[in-house]
Amino acid sequence: MSGSGARTAAYGLVPADTTEDVRTRGAGVSTQVAVLPVGSFEQHGPFLPLATDTLVACAVAREIADAYPVHLLPPVTISCSHEHAAWPGTVSISSVTLHAVVRDIAESLRRSGVDALVVVNGHGGNYVLGNVVQESSARGERMALFPAAEDWEAAREQAGVRTSLLTDMHAGEIETSILLHAHPELIRPGYESADFVADDRRQLLTTGMSAYTDSGVIGRPSLGSAEKGKALLASLTDSFGAYFTLLGEAEGKADGRE
Repeated sequence: MSGSGARTAAYGLVPADTTEDVRTRGAGVSTQVAVLPVGSFEQHGPFLPLATDTLVACAVAREIADAYPVHLLPPVTISCSHEHAAWPGTVSISSVTLHAVVRDIAESLRRSGVDALVVVNGHGGNYVLGNVVQESSARGERMALFPAAEDWEAAREQAGVRTSLLTDMHAGEIETSILLHAHPELIRPGYESADFVADDRRQLLTTGMSAYTDSGVIGRPSLGSAEKGKALLASLTDSFGAYFTLLGEAEGKADGRE
């Protein structure tokens, strides 16, 4: 599936589309789909930047926008990172605020003729995004959350990532690989020897991350590589096709065009 064709290049994390770019792209599809990256601003150990989750979400969203005719939005850069509060630099907003922000964005998009929204989540602690999508879907609004755990698992297998999703919890093989591919200039030395495993985290919501790791790392970043990062993004882009098709089918059914 081809993407936007003459899409204007993005500068940093912010798309550089004009309103005419959006109008032209929308005229060529039956369903206008917007993609909203949601990241975080939280510790990722001593070698990955605080903006890692935002950078990952944007990397996934950019690959999607290159492959599908979607309306790429700028990211939400601060979200629910309360479990990382013990480390300097981490900033959070409440789940109520994040819920309201995503709902407001979806409502604004609908007023401008974009009826479907896919939230590309880069931070596992944003549990509330699942509630936003469930509630919106129950109201008959077209919204999806991506990637699902199954999408990450398929990407992990296809990319040859050796660490399981349970073990690769934070600043591990997957995140390090994606940044080695998309933003290698932002990675500090030290990931090669920062591996730390803590698979039993059953009290995480009560104690926060600091009860399980001193460094902030839970995973095996030493196994990361740019090649794995590229393969991860390619697999996720393929997986997105099912979401894009589903949102189009939902419009057809709503309009009686089955």
